[in-house]
Amino acid sequence: MLKIKKIDHVAVAVSDVDEALARYERLLGVEGRSREVVASQKTEVALLPLGETSIELISPKGNEGLARFLEKRGPGLHHIAVEVEGIEAALAALKALGVPLIDEAPRIGARGHKVAFVHPKATGGVLVELVEEAPPGEA
Repeated sequence: MLKIKKIDHVAVAVSDVDEALARYERLLGVEGRSREVVASQKTEVALLPLGETSIELISPKGNEGLARFLEKRGPGLHHIAVEVEGIEAALAALKALGVPLIDEAPRIGARGHKVAFVHPKATGGVLVELVEEAPPGEA
C-alpha cells in the first residue's frame, strides 16, 4: 500500500537553470532555496519553495533522456513528484499490482532523497517520481 504524504515538487524541464531561475523568481517573488548538480542523474536542479511544495527547475548535464525531452517538446512540465513513506514498500506494492516502473529500486536524487520513477504508461502519459525524504543530517 502506498503511503503518500504530499506533493513534493513539480518539475519543469529547462535548458538554462540560471535564466529560468531568474524568470521564476521575478514571476513568483520567491528565491530559489537550493541548487545542485545531481551527478547520479546527470542533471542540475534548483528548487523554488511554494508553501509545502516546490517547483523544481531541471536541466540536463549529460542526461540524454532529459535532453531529448527538451529537443522534442521544449521547456515545460516534466514530472510530478509525490513524497511517500517507505519508498521500497511503495515500489513493491506498485510492482505487485503490475504497474510499469522505470526504477524497481530507489536511487539517490536531489537533496540526498531516495527517488524512483513510475513509467508514464501507468498514468496516461505523466511521469511520476516517488520521493522519500533523506533523514535529517543525511541530505
